Amino acid sequence: FLRLLEAQLQDQRREHEEEVETLKSQVEAMKEEMERQQQAFLQTLQLSPEVQVEFGLQQEITRLTNENLDLKELLEKLEKNEKKLKKQLKIYMKKVQDFEASQALVQTERRRHELNRQVAVQRKEKDFQGMLEYYKEDEPLLVRNLIT
Repeated sequence: FLRLLEAQLQDQRREHEEEVETLKSQVEAMKEEMERQQQAFLQTLQLSPEVQVEFGLQQEITRLTNENLDLKELLEKLEKNEKKLKKQLKIYMKKVQDFEASQALVQTERRRHELNRQVAVQRKEKDFQGMLEYYKEDEPLLVRNLIT
């Protein structure tokens, strides 16, 4: 039990360290992006107003293009996920249909068995004497009905 807890603790520690490393790299990337934007901002302040407007428009176009690409990538992932979920749904629908068919078959067998029982009960109410004629293939059913 102690080994299991120790293994779980090591797994959690490893996951935590990986998460910390990921977050550190994200922070570094954000710092670099912020420094780049500050440099660009300082450069634009030194430009004439017309050039500042043009530069601002170029920056906005670049930002929107990147955002558009990210959205396209997200859309592709969602479409793949949708296809996967549709396939799973078809599989589960098939399983449900198979289950319902098997349940219907079981119900049919039960009804047939109940009808056989009712027939047997009806025959028991009559008073028979003598020999009984039957087909050879009906012998197991006849024996079963006699026993029940």
